[in-house]
Amino acid sequence: MANDWHADPLVWGHGSRLLEVFLEPTCPFSVKTFHKLDDFLAQAGESKVSVRIWLNSQPWHLLSPIVTRAIVAASTLEGGRETAKRVMAAVADRREEFVFENHSTGPNRDATPSDVLKRLEEASGVALTQAFEIPVLESEIKRHTKYARQNGIHSTPTFMVDGLVEPGMGSGDEVTEWVKRFE
Repeated sequence: MANDWHADPLVWGHGSRLLEVFLEPTCPFSVKTFHKLDDFLAQAGESKVSVRIWLNSQPWHLLSPIVTRAIVAASTLEGGRETAKRVMAAVADRREEFVFENHSTGPNRDATPSDVLKRLEEASGVALTQAFEIPVLESEIKRHTKYARQNGIHSTPTFMVDGLVEPGMGSGDEVTEWVKRFE
């Protein structure tokens, strides 16, 4: 499997205008943003805009590297980006199962990577273990990280419109405010 895998880009829509969103899957503000992306695409028009998610693991979200790797792994499976989206949605809907209390304590401190992977599989209904173990999967994870770094992305969510960071956009904005930037 190591030589025949392909990570499907996390892109929806097919318009020439591009909204790139840098998300950390267990971040509460990224979760809020994630839940608005389908609505944004519907309102802005799939033929006019494209939405691309870049995963930007944050070290204070201590299970983030495992969750991020699992999402990228899911993108290599049948269904590609849609399978990855299912895993992201499962994390978003059950976020407390994938974070530490106060970024340092709580029951998740005793969780092993295998425990976290099992929870992800149960929550999403996606068999992730084999894809998670692809030895060279980190090349795609590094691609997400390098792209974020080259664009000066440090926190999540961060938004880019047509290649430029939009510091005025945030997870608390109404979707209609996002759409106005593409009119």
